[in-house]
Amino acid sequence: MNYTDKNNQFVVFELDNEEYGIDILRVKTIEKMSNITRVPKTASYIKGVINLRGEIVPIIDLREKFNLDKKEESENTRIIIVYVDDINVGLIVDSASKVIEISNDMVELPPESLGNTEQNNIYGIGKLDDKIITLLDVKKLLNV
Repeated sequence: MNYTDKNNQFVVFELDNEEYGIDILRVKTIEKMSNITRVPKTASYIKGVINLRGEIVPIIDLREKFNLDKKEESENTRIIIVYVDDINVGLIVDSASKVIEISNDMVELPPESLGNTEQNNIYGIGKLDDKIITLLDVKKLLNV
């Protein structure tokens, strides 16, 4: 991701009590959980598809993709619909809380010690007051 703006907005969500951010320009909508139709012979983190206002959207469970422990759905569980190159995908998250603005000088590259797999999904680490927010690169996350 190359940003020329001084400040960027991110949709913040939680997974396993950690905060993550996705560039707001990649977020189409945030939906409550709905019925997901399983698709056979797909990766385990692909939960299936939903019909979103007449469009079939594949759904990815981010907890499972990031190898986190499974958690029961709650009233806070959300599906964040993101898009890259005309492809819409839903990401299941524990909760989606807010939109924040982070200036470029408050974003650092991910540490090399994370390893290639984890580092590939991360755009950067945002520092905001006393919080650290992992900023995800949606394009790399979806392997587009």
